[in-house]
Amino acid sequence: MDELDPSREGGEAEAEEAEVRVAQVGVDAHGLRLDRFLVGLAPEFSRNHLQSLVERGLVSVGDQVVTKDARKLKAGEQVRVELQPTEESRAFRAETLEFPIVFEDEHLLVVDKPVGLVVHPAPGNWSGTLMNGLLAHHPAAAGLPRAGIVHRLDKDTSGLMVVGKTLEAVTALSRAIAAREVHREYLALVHGNVPESLVIEAAIKRDPASKIRMAVRPDGKPSRTDVYRLGGAEVEGRALSAVHCVLHSGRTHQIRIHLASRGHPLLADVLYGGAPALGLTRQALHAARLSLLHPTSGQALRFDAPMPQDLRAACNLAHLEAGALPERSI
Repeated sequence: MDELDPSREGGEAEAEEAEVRVAQVGVDAHGLRLDRFLVGLAPEFSRNHLQSLVERGLVSVGDQVVTKDARKLKAGEQVRVELQPTEESRAFRAETLEFPIVFEDEHLLVVDKPVGLVVHPAPGNWSGTLMNGLLAHHPAAAGLPRAGIVHRLDKDTSGLMVVGKTLEAVTALSRAIAAREVHREYLALVHGNVPESLVIEAAIKRDPASKIRMAVRPDGKPSRTDVYRLGGAEVEGRALSAVHCVLHSGRTHQIRIHLASRGHPLLADVLYGGAPALGLTRQALHAARLSLLHPTSGQALRFDAPMPQDLRAACNLAHLEAGALPERSI
């Protein structure tokens, strides 16, 4: 699972007339950073983009232009921002889409994301994303940053995601993810014979030679994945393993790059050296379990998502036993 990376955003759209938005700082926002206030005022824009508007002198507090996004606001102050539409902001629109909902109440929902569904609009995928579907399913999400999305799954990774439905829930979930209090467990099919258990602690950073790959690098962000073998098989002379992965951090492509760095790339994960096998046309990775505390009630919640059809078929072909994940203390 990927935590949100504010550096991923759309470029400027064709020139259009700028929109000016003005809002008064309420008592509940007293002491809030300017950039965080702007996210609530203009949720269709990324925080990174809004910070750039501050730096460019397009934001004022009262009659003073402010160029520091960390400036603390006071109740009663008036904030004004000049907004030029971007591809990203244009993509912030409702579209009716089908996606399985595992759980929903007035505070959050849990989605079992299907393979092929992009989570958030980006170059090449400005429509038909989970975010667009959330805006149609829950129109109030239009007032939330990223429509309530607090983490990502890759397009070709299936499985469970939690989404906030209120600003309070989004804030609480984001803090819980940052504090490693949201537990994520995955099922993967990989090349090679994986040991019974394996702890991979390796820092991750973007590969300087690629715009889309990550790499294990000593100057990267600390990352840990615990790996447990579920079963193994040999297909056409090649060893394969089914593994249970537990994340202790949420870096982009973490499981994919960690396993590849140990010589066990995911089946069909061509980006990291995995070869097609067992009829799979996407990386063999499924977010099978999600555990968290409810952001308002504190109730312990756990959700399990069965393997999608393509992974079940692959396991059957290889005679691999990889059903529900076993219970493990995290």
